Amino acid sequence: MSGRTHAGACPERTCVGCRERAAKTDLLRIVMAEDEGSEKGVRVLPDPRGTLPGRGAYVHPALVCLDMAVRRRAFLRAFRVRGPLDTADLSRYVEQVQP
Repeated sequence: MSGRTHAGACPERTCVGCRERAAKTDLLRIVMAEDEGSEKGVRVLPDPRGTLPGRGAYVHPALVCLDMAVRRRAFLRAFRVRGPLDTADLSRYVEQVQP
Protein backbone atom coordinates (compact mmCIF):
# COMPACT_ATOMS: atom_id res chain seq x y z
CA MET A 1 0.00 0.00 0.00
CA SER A 2 1.17 3.49 -0.78
CA GLY A 3 -0.33 5.12 2.29
CA ARG A 4 -2.43 7.50 0.22
CA THR A 5 -6.12 7.80 0.90
CA HIS A 6 -8.59 8.68 -1.80
CA ALA A 7 -11.41 9.62 0.54
CA GLY A 8 -12.10 13.35 0.58
CA ALA A 9 -9.81 14.10 -2.35
CA CYS A 10 -10.99 17.09 -4.37
CA PRO A 11 -9.43 18.70 -7.43
CA GLU A 12 -7.32 21.80 -6.90
CA ARG A 13 -6.86 24.73 -9.26
CA THR A 14 -4.66 27.83 -9.19
CA CYS A 15 -6.19 31.30 -9.01
CA VAL A 16 -4.83 33.33 -11.95
CA GLY A 17 -5.02 36.48 -9.79
CA CYS A 18 -3.16 35.66 -6.57
CA ARG A 19 -1.54 32.41 -7.85
CA GLU A 20 -2.66 30.45 -4.74
CA ARG A 21 -3.92 26.89 -5.04
CA ALA A 22 -7.41 26.20 -3.74
CA ALA A 23 -10.16 23.63 -4.03
CA LYS A 24 -11.94 23.83 -7.38
CA THR A 25 -15.23 24.44 -5.55
CA ASP A 26 -13.82 27.58 -3.86
CA LEU A 27 -12.86 29.21 -7.17
CA LEU A 28 -14.91 30.76 -9.96
CA ARG A 29 -14.41 29.34 -13.45
CA ILE A 30 -13.98 31.93 -16.19
CA VAL A 31 -14.51 31.29 -19.91
CA MET A 32 -13.86 33.36 -23.00
CA ALA A 33 -16.61 34.19 -25.51
CA GLU A 34 -16.16 35.85 -28.89
CA ASP A 35 -18.50 38.83 -29.16
CA GLU A 36 -19.15 40.41 -32.54
CA GLY A 37 -20.99 43.41 -31.05
CA SER A 38 -18.35 44.35 -28.48
CA GLU A 39 -15.73 46.92 -29.42
CA LYS A 40 -13.09 44.79 -27.70
CA GLY A 41 -14.09 41.63 -29.58
CA VAL A 42 -13.60 39.10 -26.77
CA ARG A 43 -15.56 38.91 -23.52
CA VAL A 44 -14.64 37.09 -20.32
CA LEU A 45 -17.66 35.48 -18.66
CA PRO A 46 -18.22 33.84 -15.26
CA ASP A 47 -19.12 30.15 -15.34
CA PRO A 48 -20.31 29.39 -11.78
CA ARG A 49 -21.73 25.97 -12.73
CA GLY A 50 -18.62 25.00 -14.68
CA THR A 51 -20.58 23.78 -17.71
CA LEU A 52 -19.81 26.30 -20.47
CA PRO A 53 -17.66 24.95 -23.30
CA GLY A 54 -14.13 26.03 -23.94
CA ARG A 55 -10.92 26.62 -22.10
CA GLY A 56 -11.36 27.79 -18.53
CA ALA A 57 -9.36 29.80 -16.02
CA TYR A 58 -10.02 30.01 -12.30
CA VAL A 59 -10.07 32.99 -9.95
CA HIS A 60 -11.20 33.58 -6.38
CA PRO A 61 -14.61 35.31 -6.43
CA ALA A 62 -13.12 38.48 -4.91
CA LEU A 63 -12.44 41.86 -6.48
CA VAL A 64 -8.85 41.80 -5.21
CA CYS A 65 -7.98 38.65 -7.17
CA LEU A 66 -9.94 39.81 -10.21
CA ASP A 67 -8.10 43.15 -10.27
CA MET A 68 -4.73 41.39 -9.92
CA ALA A 69 -5.57 39.04 -12.80
CA VAL A 70 -6.55 41.94 -15.06
CA ARG A 71 -3.52 44.01 -14.09
CA ARG A 72 -1.13 41.09 -14.64
CA ARG A 73 -2.85 40.20 -17.95
CA ALA A 74 -3.32 36.68 -16.62
CA PHE A 75 -6.51 36.08 -18.61
CA LEU A 76 -4.69 36.78 -21.87
CA ARG A 77 -2.09 34.14 -21.02
CA ALA A 78 -4.61 31.63 -19.67
CA PHE A 79 -6.79 31.85 -22.78
CA ARG A 80 -3.83 32.18 -25.14
CA VAL A 81 -5.23 35.24 -26.92
CA ARG A 82 -3.98 38.69 -27.85
CA GLY A 83 -5.60 42.06 -27.48
CA PRO A 84 -7.89 43.59 -24.90
CA LEU A 85 -10.57 41.59 -23.10
CA ASP A 86 -13.95 42.88 -21.96
CA THR A 87 -14.21 42.01 -18.23
CA ALA A 88 -17.28 44.13 -17.40
CA ASP A 89 -19.66 41.16 -17.05
CA LEU A 90 -17.18 39.37 -14.82
CA SER A 91 -16.68 42.43 -12.59
CA ARG A 92 -20.45 42.85 -12.15
CA TYR A 93 -20.85 39.18 -11.24
CA VAL A 94 -18.06 39.26 -8.64
CA GLU A 95 -19.45 42.46 -7.08
CA GLN A 96 -22.84 40.77 -6.65
CA VAL A 97 -21.44 37.52 -5.24
CA GLN A 98 -18.83 39.03 -2.92
CA PRO A 99 -20.10 39.27 0.69
